[in-house]
Amino acid sequence: MSTTVKVTAAEVNKLRQATGAGMMDCKKALVEAEGDFDKAIEVLRKKGQKVAEKRADRESSEGAAVAKINADQTAGVAIVLGCETDFVGKNENFVALANQLADIALNYNTKEDFLAADFGGITVAEKLTEQTGVIGEKLDITAFEKLEAPYVGSYVHINKIAALVGLSAKVDNAETLVKDIAMQVASMGATTLSYKDFDPAYIASETEARIAVIEKDNEELARLGKTLKNVPKYISMAQLTPEVLAQAEEDAKAELKAEGKPEQIWDRILPGKMERFISDNTTLDQEKCLLDQNFIKDEKQTVAKYVASYGDVEIAGFKRASVG
Repeated sequence: MSTTVKVTAAEVNKLRQATGAGMMDCKKALVEAEGDFDKAIEVLRKKGQKVAEKRADRESSEGAAVAKINADQTAGVAIVLGCETDFVGKNENFVALANQLADIALNYNTKEDFLAADFGGITVAEKLTEQTGVIGEKLDITAFEKLEAPYVGSYVHINKIAALVGLSAKVDNAETLVKDIAMQVASMGATTLSYKDFDPAYIASETEARIAVIEKDNEELARLGKTLKNVPKYISMAQLTPEVLAQAEEDAKAELKAEGKPEQIWDRILPGKMERFISDNTTLDQEKCLLDQNFIKDEKQTVAKYVASYGDVEIAGFKRASVG
């Protein structure tokens, strides 16, 4: 290896542009490669591999979340380029790299195919290794979500959460609808579209767990002489069969009778009581099901009602990718 070869500032800058490596690292690589540009790139990649091996057990718990939608808005991808520190995650060049990677990811349906894709003559996976050497932190694709639908839109929250939403059709003001729902997905973290998607075993275990938590809280509240929390029998609309709802209505009527309310006004009071009963006994749906959540821009209506206000359109699907 020659230590006397001289490299120009233009050569160093060219290597920096190609790899993103620092000026001194580029200069050293060119000297080691005796001025051969391709060999210098290989020197930097080998350095990246060594750094990657040393940091393989590190957590890529920070990073940047980005989303990309194709030209005709029928497909979208959300990825998270993970790193080790928030300082790197907020770096302008790092976010730019995340966006470059998302542009490539848009053309693939799986994370595996995406990592094997071309990035300037090397694979995406090799590019991540290269940049691990440049940045000095473990880089990884910690989330990859693809969505296809007749109309797809996205929302990204300060490069920490990226959400995709697909509509069953492109309707008037679809841009507003899809962005609003994507914001809902980003902020409220729904895991499924509707309570109808829940497995009965999951509902049963969640019911038991949630009731146990409330009962334990009530023990402490009772000790402190405070008002106890309501202990629901149910947590999902899936459990509210016609028989359950009919019994709830009978219980509400009995309550009104005990309170001495005249029967002729029950019809005005019962809808509110039933609405409250359903609300108290569908907490799982309100947390996990997108359509059953209260709409963040108007909590007086559910997401389902907001979507219905746009006419003949439904949510075809949604995806969420977040840092950490």
